[in-house]
Amino acid sequence: MKTCTCHTSPDAHATDAGRRQFLTGTMAAAAAISVAGAGFSVTPANAAVGKGQKKFMEEATALAIESVNKGWGGPFGSVIVKDGEVIGRGQNRVLLTGCPVYHAEITAIIDASAKLNPKGLLGSDYAAGTILEMIPREAGSPDPVPERAKMLKGCEIYINGAPCPMCMSAIYWSRIDHVYFAGSLKDTSAIGFDDNFQYVDFTKPWGERRIGVTEGFERETGLKAYQAWTDKKDRHPY
Repeated sequence: MKTCTCHTSPDAHATDAGRRQFLTGTMAAAAAISVAGAGFSVTPANAAVGKGQKKFMEEATALAIESVNKGWGGPFGSVIVKDGEVIGRGQNRVLLTGCPVYHAEITAIIDASAKLNPKGLLGSDYAAGTILEMIPREAGSPDPVPERAKMLKGCEIYINGAPCPMCMSAIYWSRIDHVYFAGSLKDTSAIGFDDNFQYVDFTKPWGERRIGVTEGFERETGLKAYQAWTDKKDRHPY
């Protein structure tokens, strides 16, 4: 289900009730995003792009403007594209949901993942046709695992503003190939959304960060879950 249909024909518009149902059903997935590694690239502002790509940024921006006008959240929108077709749409819904992780990139990733998974995955064999299909790691990758789920490999994401660290982490987890964004972190800071300090904070040791962190607390207890994963013979790397 699309997170916004402001750019489509009237019969494609979802009701507010439908939107809320989508948000409720995906909240738990959005809350689980954290840091991981994968390849991606960012095109400089002066780099040439395809003639049809401008429309993707226009759509992402339209989603952002709708979110502002309807009071759903901040001025951020995103679309995910595969083979020249938009397969995921998202916009900031923090004010609508009261959930701080409901950013545009997160909702777009959830939307795209749902579209690329034609069947229920729980208990399945993760066969071809789902984002959990296994693919080999890329040449030169530091990944210690030879194969992982393909996720959104083969997709691009368009965002009207530079992604915050949480959303950038979600992009890494998703294995999206390429990131296009319009406004810079400086542009975003100028309107009251300061994400850059988080990027800076992440480079510091645990004990020097703005949020108090206790490292290694009850380590042996926590590592029991790691052992359970290691012992699982049919574990599925992702």
